[in-house]
Amino acid sequence: MGRRKKHEEHANHERWLVSYADFITLLFAFFVVLYSSSQVDQRKIAHLALAIQVAFQRMSFFDSRNTKMPLSTTEPMPFPDVQAVESIKRSQDLRRFMQPNEESLSSAVAASGSKDLQAELEKALAPEIRRHIIALTPHREGLVISLREIGFYKSGSSTVRRSSMDAIDRLAHVLSHRTESLRIEGHTDNIPIHTARFASNWELSTRRATELVRVFVARYGFDPARLAAAGYAQYHPAGPNSTPEGRAHNRRVDIVVMNLSPFAEQGTPLGKAPAGR
Repeated sequence: MGRRKKHEEHANHERWLVSYADFITLLFAFFVVLYSSSQVDQRKIAHLALAIQVAFQRMSFFDSRNTKMPLSTTEPMPFPDVQAVESIKRSQDLRRFMQPNEESLSSAVAASGSKDLQAELEKALAPEIRRHIIALTPHREGLVISLREIGFYKSGSSTVRRSSMDAIDRLAHVLSHRTESLRIEGHTDNIPIHTARFASNWELSTRRATELVRVFVARYGFDPARLAAAGYAQYHPAGPNSTPEGRAHNRRVDIVVMNLSPFAEQGTPLGKAPAGR
């Protein structure tokens, strides 16, 4: 029998494609990671850094026995701490989602109550509002009820006109069913006064405020703890003192129905008037 002929072995010149394909795959994965890292926010970058730290700790490159929170981003964070931080963050986010903000809720309730009060007063005092002797103005501290001198006081007098007591009765009836504190403020124009009874606008404005407080307590039975009085003379004008119309607006007594809101200025004396009124 004849010998079988041996086939000649041919060298494989295409084996480099395997290494090349592996290199291209790794390079593609590297650029995908770079692209992903460039598109995330700082929180996600922090998560990525923590994940890398945890991976190195599991591979024993970092000491996983450290139980303290790292003071800088260059220190590894132990895996238990990572889980604890993530758990706290999730719990806080869940509470913010599930529970309404207490301050926002209180503010909304106060605003709703102020609107209801304003609507009730507009109905009760409609004749005086139409005659422009009473004005209702919402303010950050509460609802301001302005009683203008032309409708309620004689010039230089601190006593409410008898003819205006009907409006005071209706006003007191509405406020008597409320629980808000009331700050009663006397205001004047800038024309000096000097009479036997009042030496200056300070005395006149303060006396008008305290007289109205006395009326609310003695005539309508208001709790004195709800009331405060203050006199500001001409120093908190509602209009310009350069015109007769502006001075007429400035001669007034304001009843401020204070908001039942946590945003009311803490520790501010009741006698402090808001700027711009």
